[in-house]
Formats: sequence, structure tokens, C-alpha cells
Amino acid sequence: MARILIAGGSLGGLLAANILLRDGHDVQVLEQAARSLDGRGAGIVTHAALMRGLARVGVVVDESLGVRVQSRVALDANGDAIARVAMPQLLTSWSRLHALLFEALPRSRWHAGTSVARVEPQAGGVRVHSATGEVFEGELLIASDGIRSTVRAQFAPDAVPRYAGYVAWRGVCDEAALSQHTLDSVFDQFGFGLPAGEQLIGYPVAGHGNLTTRGQRRYNFVWYRSADEQGALRELLTDADGQHHALGIPPNKVSWRHVAAMREAGRRLLAPQFAEILEKTAQPFLQPIYDLTSQRIAFDRVALMGDAAFVARPHVGMGVTKAAQDAMALSDCIRACGAGPQALQAYEASRLAPCLAVVQRGRELGAYLQAQRLGTGPHSVSRDTDSVLRLTAVDVSEAAQPACAEVRPPATPDTHPKTYS
Repeated sequence: MARILIAGGSLGGLLAANILLRDGHDVQVLEQAARSLDGRGAGIVTHAALMRGLARVGVVVDESLGVRVQSRVALDANGDAIARVAMPQLLTSWSRLHALLFEALPRSRWHAGTSVARVEPQAGGVRVHSATGEVFEGELLIASDGIRSTVRAQFAPDAVPRYAGYVAWRGVCDEAALSQHTLDSVFDQFGFGLPAGEQLIGYPVAGHGNLTTRGQRRYNFVWYRSADEQGALRELLTDADGQHHALGIPPNKVSWRHVAAMREAGRRLLAPQFAEILEKTAQPFLQPIYDLTSQRIAFDRVALMGDAAFVARPHVGMGVTKAAQDAMALSDCIRACGAGPQALQAYEASRLAPCLAVVQRGRELGAYLQAQRLGTGPHSVSRDTDSVLRLTAVDVSEAAQPACAEVRPPATPDTHPKTYS
């Protein structure tokens, strides 16, 4: 069996590492963070392909994985339901998945505080130089080092993230902090808020300690808002001390002024239930939305996977599932072709088109928000409320339309047409 190096120990890297380890390979994970990654991230929508990937790791896939919802609901600014769709889904969290995958990996395979500085191709393998001077050798290198991948920058420098023109405010709110009205009307559902030119989604996830018992859960929200790259985005990525974080601002550095303005906008634009969730979230954070596509993801004995290869907008809810599909494809191709360039070429051939389709779906779902940045207006790209509920966070390869839906007009007149993305 082969010695395989994996750059990046987030969810994609851990999925690949565990699957390849179970295949019998000598796997070593190089993770740049020196401390535990547990607690990072927020909600994750699960799909059948992700469940298959977890099963191949040996994770028990059952109800303890997350929180199950049965339906989706859209609330207007008054807090009234204007659309419902029956759509059962299991919703989990980044922290829950990371804990399961990290526990499955022997500690001897994990190299914390090890960031890749340079990759040196060798006859029959690769040599990886870390930023601290350590050198690792293997027959293959799988790069799962994220949207700002160092490995991709070396082998595919033209593949760079493209800003979509809007940001996502994100966070999780403790179930116990919320009013009974919010708990009864939206907490147990996949919720949508659709003010003109914007979109909020939310759903329940496990709480502290990955508890999923009633009263111990949390509500995860994502609120998409337009932000011009040279204006509003630059301000949002500048902390209260005036330091600009061009590559992404840490949650604890987001200016309190921007948080206050976001919450005030929530009171004006969103259902009272969603406004309450925003108010009671201890530390909202900010995510600029990017696309990333790659023409190639295999380079002799080096392969890109997960967000190092393709990044789709979060509307599709496919980031972790896509990484699981990548990990399974790598395993299958190495089994079929051996741990060499032929396997990685087969992997590339199998994954380019599906990954590009996921990115394209994200662009389609985000076109309404992006129209704000392009100056064409949110209603030049329209999608009805029912379609938003049906198409958001659905696996593009398994996107059967649910049969049961109920849509009604808002209880009070609205001057804006009900066309959303």
C-alpha cells in the first residue's frame, strides 16, 4: 500500500484520510492549525452522498448525527408563514462531524501546526516542505487545504476565488434563549426570510457538547446581503481597531458597529422570529461569498479536492457532501489504478463535471442577490417563493421535487413583488 499525504485536516481532509486509511494506506494529515479545530463552523445540511462517505469512514449514521426537520417554511416581515414545503432532512453541524471524523483517525496520523510551504515533485512521489522546515515524503499528495490552498496556488495559479458580490452573516443561537413563539413557529423547521434582494435561511442543529435533546439545541442562520467589493465589503472586513482582514475576518474581530447595524436591519426587514434569533446570537460572524472553479485537479502525483478544487456558494448546501464525493472517488480510483498518476487522472475525469455543476447551481441560486451588485435590480432575476424553498440546499444529483407544498400570499399588502432567489 502507498504512503499518502493529505494537506488540510478540516472535514474534507479527514474524510479522505479516514477512507484511505481504511483502504490500508499509510496516511499522514498535515494541518496548519496548531490547536484543535473543534467548535469551528456552524450548520451543515446532509445529503445521501455524505451519509455514504461517513459510512465508509465507519461512522454510525443514525439520528444522533444531528437534528431532523420535516418541513420548510417562509416567513414574511410580519412573521406569518407565506409558504410551506414538506421536505424531511437531517441537519448537523461542522463541530459534530469534525469530532466524529477526528476520533476515527489515530493521533499518530495527525501533524498539527504543519502548513505546506512548497511541494517538490520526485521520481515516484512527492516531497512536501512545511513552513516550519519539516519535510514529508509520499507517493501521493491530496490537497484539501481550502479556498486559499497553497498547493493549488503552486500547481494551478490561474484558479483563484471570485467574489460574488454579497456576504453571509452567520451564527448559532441557543434554543433555551428563544421565546416560545419563535420555538413554536420556526425553530423545528428549515426557515426562510426573503426581503427584497436578500435571503435568510435557518435551521436547528446540535447544541454545546453536540447535544440534540430538546432545549439543548441551537438554531443556525445564514443571512445573505449585498456588499460592494471596494466599499461595503472592505468596511465589513475592517475591525474596530482599523485593521483590514482581506482574506476573511475572524469572528471575534468583526466590528461591534457592523454587528449592531446587522441586527437593526434584521428588525426592519425580517420576521420578528428571525430578528430575535439575530439579537440573541452571542457572536455572529461574516463570510464573503466566493466561487472557485478549476480546469485541472490532478497534476501527476498531486490532486486537489474539496474547497481547494471547487467552491460553490452555500445556497446549494453541498460543500461537505462534495468533499465526501471527492474522497470516495479518490479511494475508488486508487483501488482501480494503484496509487499513482493514472489514478489521479481517473479521479479528475470523474469529478470535474459534477463539481462544476454544483458551482453552476450555486450561481443560479445566487443570481438574484448578485443582480444587486451588477446594478440590474433584484427583480431582473426572479424566482418564486415556492421554488426557493424547493431548490435551496438540495443535492443537484438527487434533486427530486417534493410533492407537497402550500403557498399563500402575505396577510398584508406588500409593495415589492414576491420574486426571490
